[in-house]
Amino acid sequence: MARIPQLLDKLLRTAAPSGHEEPAATIWREEASFASLSSDGLGSSIARLGEAEPLLAVVGHIDEIGLVITHIDEKGFLWFSPIGGWDPQILVGQRVEVRTRDGLVPGVVGRKPIHLLDPDQRKKVVELKGLHVDVGAADRDEAAAMVRIGDPVTIAAEPVALAGERLVSRAMDNRLGAYVALEALRRCHERDSLSGSFAAIAAVQEEIGLFGARTSAFEVRPDLAVAIDVTHATDAPGIETKQIGEHPLGSGPAIGRGSTLSPKVFELLVETAEEAGIEHTIAASGRSTSTDADAIQISRSGIPTGLVSIPLRYMHSPVEMVDLADVEATIELIAAFAARLRAGVDLSR
Repeated sequence: MARIPQLLDKLLRTAAPSGHEEPAATIWREEASFASLSSDGLGSSIARLGEAEPLLAVVGHIDEIGLVITHIDEKGFLWFSPIGGWDPQILVGQRVEVRTRDGLVPGVVGRKPIHLLDPDQRKKVVELKGLHVDVGAADRDEAAAMVRIGDPVTIAAEPVALAGERLVSRAMDNRLGAYVALEALRRCHERDSLSGSFAAIAAVQEEIGLFGARTSAFEVRPDLAVAIDVTHATDAPGIETKQIGEHPLGSGPAIGRGSTLSPKVFELLVETAEEAGIEHTIAASGRSTSTDADAIQISRSGIPTGLVSIPLRYMHSPVEMVDLADVEATIELIAAFAARLRAGVDLSR
């Protein structure tokens, strides 16, 4: 069974949907005490080592998808809207936690039982508006004493170690990125390997618009950046490799190459992987990448930006699966990449 790194385990067990990242950010900042710490106005966390050029920013978003309570009905049922992108089928029958000012309130996501659905209804895909959260309250007054409108909700799903190095949890997307950024910074610190500077960033609000990456990149002003995120593992049933390439679990980090990504940062990442003997794949994109890299690369007058992704099965579900060997390889790639950067590196396009 996989041995879960302590920091990653703590981050995965902490609910922190977009706009409500403080619990996870607090853990991240405590672990980054060896570096110079700051934050931007949205709450993205920045841990920096060094003052020399070039300054590398490594950005992983620390938020996750969730729900927000929008209405409490007369029977005490809670109705909600999504925070980020959901497949409604995933939510049916899930146990959830509502974060309130008094702590976590457990509940479940309910819908009309299949026994009571009309034949035509059984054939239809469930919609979010047909689901509710039940916290066991008898009526609106009891529910309102427990929960307020605007309280965030996350699925209750703790990390589970599986065979080999496989790990399952909610919030892998993208506590993994924030974890990798910080651990790569820690290794550079322990090895005293930096010639330039390194800022690890745990960005907020990626799932609702890449907002934290935008503001933190503006704040930090890096000379170059690498976004760390997850990508679809292609060894799960139903994945079409002709469209997205081959990035199975266990194949190492997927290095992005595409229209919005810096060609020179890409080549430097590939050269680093090859020299260090780190197994990797290449992930191509014709337009935007739908990651923080899209926001970083157009910050201020433009920042040369790369993308490194970790293969992940069952994205945006409570059973996101990763191979911890891929996570370790990504940390090593970023630490080695940071260590090889020198003043005057040519990043022009």
